[in-house]
Amino acid sequence: MIGLYAKAAAGAVLPRPSSLPDTVRTRTVRPTVGRVADYAAVCGFPLSDVLPATFPHVLAFGLQMELMAARSFPLALPGLVHVANAITLHRAIGLGEELDVRVHAERFAAHARGAQVDLVSAVSAGDTVVWEGRSTYLARGAHAPTGVAGELPEVATPEGPAAASWALGADLGRRYAAVSGDVNPIHLNPLTAKAFGFPRTIAHGMWTAAHALAALQGRLPEALTYTVLFRKPLLLPSRPELVTERVDGGWDLAVRSRAGVHLAGSVR
Repeated sequence: MIGLYAKAAAGAVLPRPSSLPDTVRTRTVRPTVGRVADYAAVCGFPLSDVLPATFPHVLAFGLQMELMAARSFPLALPGLVHVANAITLHRAIGLGEELDVRVHAERFAAHARGAQVDLVSAVSAGDTVVWEGRSTYLARGAHAPTGVAGELPEVATPEGPAAASWALGADLGRRYAAVSGDVNPIHLNPLTAKAFGFPRTIAHGMWTAAHALAALQGRLPEALTYTVLFRKPLLLPSRPELVTERVDGGWDLAVRSRAGVHLAGSVR
């Protein structure tokens, strides 16, 4: 991952194509007990014989990185902002199952603030898709072909009392990077975070999404759809709150602090 980020940074100022490549990145993996246990510990999931619902994103993220770091990708990786994520877990995935992972890009379109693109992932066991994910990225100030970016999903933001308060340490970004492979420098060191315009390091959006979902363990079905919008960066260290609200068909949730809402999500 570090090599991919370095490659992407070195080529960030080079000319880019005007359309998405037809590339489909694939790999076959069998998650190990140790790796899943380390991920569960950092994100707050209990140890189990099935994968946490957000863990397949980690399996697909490396392929996303390979695709976005390539010169054939129309947007420079440095500066891409993860603005939304949606996953669908079709059934529980057993620990140790052999999984085929596929990633491609689609919906590259103009946005009011630049250009937007989706990285779409599918995880299969045998011939059956068991997990799907859609990560939406925004490149501020970038250009895209004519067209309008797809609307982000509608997600309510509950405003009730806090269900939990989190104490997040300054090292959280480094801990999540170690189990996810996401070594974006804005999460690792205050100096590199400042170079990208942040006052100090920020938490990974997918850690925030995973930790919020982990708080609902024991109250979730085997199959679900989890949609999140990333609002404000969550600075580290900090003490945000989790808000949850039971609704027909599932849950609405939000992660907030004095700075505002950092994440709004729905589980159905």
